[in-house]
Amino acid sequence: MSRFNISPLKIPKRLLMGPGPSMVADSILEKMGAAPVGHLDPYFLSLMEEIKRMLREVFQTSNEFTFPVSGTGSAGMEFCLVNLIEPQDKVLVGINGLFGRRIADLALKLGANVQTLEVPWGESIEADQLKKALDELQPKVVALVHAETSTGIRNPIEELSPLICQSGALFILDTVTSLGGIPVFIDRWGVDATFSATQKCIGAPPGLSPVSFSPRAMEIVSKRKTKIPSWYFDCLLLHGYWGMDRIYHHTAPTNNNYGLHEALRLILEEGLENRWQRHHNAYCRLKKGLSELGLEFFTPDNRRLSQLNAVKVPEGKDEALLRQKLLDQYGIEIGPGLGPLKGKIWRIGLMAEGAREECVDKLLVSLEEVLKS
Repeated sequence: MSRFNISPLKIPKRLLMGPGPSMVADSILEKMGAAPVGHLDPYFLSLMEEIKRMLREVFQTSNEFTFPVSGTGSAGMEFCLVNLIEPQDKVLVGINGLFGRRIADLALKLGANVQTLEVPWGESIEADQLKKALDELQPKVVALVHAETSTGIRNPIEELSPLICQSGALFILDTVTSLGGIPVFIDRWGVDATFSATQKCIGAPPGLSPVSFSPRAMEIVSKRKTKIPSWYFDCLLLHGYWGMDRIYHHTAPTNNNYGLHEALRLILEEGLENRWQRHHNAYCRLKKGLSELGLEFFTPDNRRLSQLNAVKVPEGKDEALLRQKLLDQYGIEIGPGLGPLKGKIWRIGLMAEGAREECVDKLLVSLEEVLKS
C-alpha cells in the first residue's frame, strides 16, 4: 500500500479575464479529453494537414510552412529567431513593452548586433519613428510586436509594414495576442515570419505556438552560413515532420492538436470578420461599464487593443488586494501590471470565449462590489 495519501484534484472554476489563458469552449475540452493516437498514426497525419490549412486561413497567408510548434508562444518566438538570425546580423527590435524586450534579449543571446527602437510603455511605435531607425541602421531583420500584452497597445502594422518592405529587411512579427482577435494579414503586410499562441484569442489551452514562414524566410534558412543553434526548433528538421515526408522528429502533443483543430474550426465557422467584431463589441461594453465605475484606461484610444485592456488602478487602492478579492469572492481572474506598471494597472482580457456580453457584465458587477468593499 502506498505511503502517500493524495486526494484527487479539485480544480476551481474560474472566469478567466486576464492576459491569458483565456476561456475555452466546452467542445475544445471535449476533444482534448479523447484518447490519444500515435503522432505518426495516419489519422493524426491527416489531422495535421487540416490544422495547417485552417491556420493559413486564420493567418491570412498562403505560406506552405505554417504549423503549430510544440510549446507556448515563447517557443514560437525562439523558433523564429534561432532559424532566421545568425551571429553579427544587424537586428532592429521595436520595444514598447515586455515582449519586445524579450525578443531583443533572445537576439542578443544568438550573437546578433541588436539595435532597438524604444518608446515609453503605453505608447505605440509610429511610422516616422520606424522610418528614421530604418534609414539610420539599415538592418537585416526587423522584429515587432503586433499586440503588446504588457500594455494593451496595438502597434499599427498596416502603417509600419510598407516601410519594412521598402527597406528590404526580413520582417518578424509577434501575433501572440492578436491572432483571432483583431485583423491579422500576414501576406498583405509582407511578414516573413510570425508566431502566435493557442491560449489567447484562438481560445485553446496553452501548449502550442502557431508559426508561419514565407518562402523568402525558408530560402534564408537554407543559405545560412552557420548551423541553426537548436535541435528542437530546427525548422529544416520540423519541415521533415510537418511537410509531406513525415520524418519522425518528436512526439507531438496529439491532444493539444485535437484542441487546436476544434478551436480553429470554431473560428472559421464563426467567420474571421465576425470574430473580430465580437471582440470589439465586448470592448465597447467594457469601456462603457468602466466609465460608469469611474475607471480610466492607461492606453490612448486610437492604439488601444480591444482584447487586452490596461486599466488604471484607482488612486490609493491596493491593486493586488482588490485583484485577490475578485478571484476569491467571485472566481474572476484579471492580470496585474508588469515591469514599471506593476501596481499601477490591471490587465483585463476579452479573448475568445471571454469576449462575450455575459462575461463582461459579470466582471463589471463583481468589480463594482470589490471597489465598494
